[in-house]
Amino acid sequence: MSTNYVYGQLDETVGRHCIVELYGGNPNLLDSEEFVNNALKEAAERSGATLLSLTSHKFEPQGVTALALLSESHISIHTWPELGYAAVDAFTCGKHTNPELACNYLKKAFECDRFLLKMFNRELPVAAAV
Repeated sequence: MSTNYVYGQLDETVGRHCIVELYGGNPNLLDSEEFVNNALKEAAERSGATLLSLTSHKFEPQGVTALALLSESHISIHTWPELGYAAVDAFTCGKHTNPELACNYLKKAFECDRFLLKMFNRELPVAAAV
């Protein structure tokens, strides 16, 4: 078992990283830059993370890319409204956060009928902890 020195304590991981595919979402919501931004803010809050800033871009004729910069890392989303699809990346550090809660919220917010969630523990090599 490897252990890492993180913020004054020993820990096995520095955080959790979720990769999510959202399918069957509401095209109008997926194409609204305002809705996407508000959904990321709420997702960050539900995950227990601290939002530092939010940036986004609305594409023509459709689609939105947005990034929530968190004190604990980030949540990003890229939407394809014409496909009812969004790709989400949520990485948070610290035991007080849960990126899976952010992803579950986004599935509901965009009214998706299904999703695929992959979760990874982010670990430093043992040599890096010495």
